[in-house]
Amino acid sequence: MAANVSSPNVVNISDLRVLAKKRLPQMVFDYIDSGADREQTLAENCSAFNEIYFRPRCAVATSSCDLSVSLLDQTFNLPFLLAPVGSSRMFYPQGEVAAAREAGLAGTGYTLSTLSGCKLEDVKKATNFPAWYQLYLLGGRDVALKTIERAKKAGFSAIVVTIDTPISGLRERDLRNGTKELLSRNPLKMLPFLSQILVKPCWLTQWLGDGGLMDFPNVELDSGPMGYTEIGPALEESVVTWEDLTWIKEAWGGKMIVKGVHIGEDARKAIDFGLDAIVVSNHGARQLDSVPPTIRALPEIVKAANGEIDVLLDGGIRRGGDVVKALCLGAKGVLVGRAYAYGLAAAGGTGVARAIDILKTDVVRTMKLLGCDSVKKLDKSYITLPHSWS
Repeated sequence: MAANVSSPNVVNISDLRVLAKKRLPQMVFDYIDSGADREQTLAENCSAFNEIYFRPRCAVATSSCDLSVSLLDQTFNLPFLLAPVGSSRMFYPQGEVAAAREAGLAGTGYTLSTLSGCKLEDVKKATNFPAWYQLYLLGGRDVALKTIERAKKAGFSAIVVTIDTPISGLRERDLRNGTKELLSRNPLKMLPFLSQILVKPCWLTQWLGDGGLMDFPNVELDSGPMGYTEIGPALEESVVTWEDLTWIKEAWGGKMIVKGVHIGEDARKAIDFGLDAIVVSNHGARQLDSVPPTIRALPEIVKAANGEIDVLLDGGIRRGGDVVKALCLGAKGVLVGRAYAYGLAAAGGTGVARAIDILKTDVVRTMKLLGCDSVKKLDKSYITLPHSWS
């Protein structure tokens, strides 16, 4: 049963998170919610925004605000797009299709993860706005080439190559929840952890009705779609190197983004390889712990990029004010992941729409209070940074 996300009590993303936690089994909620190791970076991705203060222009009449941004020669009506979130179909039936549809209705973009439970063709059909495809090299080069061709034919307008997953990060909550054991389909191994699923009968009924434990239809092996339990070993065998970007770019033949940039040197490499955009990302703090929060890393990368390439950011966005702060620091746009995933987990497409509306309303309110009528006018003059950041 979906939560009532239109309730007066649902006023921010944290409220959607509470509803998602109520509806999901612990292992599924923690898949969305957790980070790597001691989760230092997970916490700081959000808290670092609190160190940035606004400098508003008062007594300025701002009757309307232009929120549109241009990314990769495409115009989006909002300065935030939906980030790739793997296994979204586990949160809600046909999760990727539902999220893409709501992104399109809101006039913004959706990025589909390779680790999707829905076919990429179905996801692209669901949205009337540009959609990007995020690529892992699971199954090797030949499998990736087939997927690239499918994404091209389906009409995805850009490909996003994630470069920060040579191995899965240590997510301790997954170990404690028995995620590996529950996915093993071995009754004896599953038994100690089954109660967390059985106490969520509404989720379980919907999940089974949507096919239960899914394969990944966009990773087509000779034996069929890659199975859920094959992902860990496959990631370690499919490390992306800078040299791989050359053949991926040639095969794709269109706009290409690299996601997972932490430092200025890698931003320069992306420019040297002729890429079109970079995403400052630490994978939602799910890979290497103790890296800086992305908003803290953003100024170094914007400086290194020197206006030669579009710079986007993800990580820690929970409020519209966070979006505005990232734009003030030089990001051309942001990607939001958990913010909409909580909504999807709480109420499917309705929850995604509510998450987008919350963030949009926040951005408009923040812009008006700043006395700025267009996100294109935002710059460092609207914020104060801590001395330690310099």
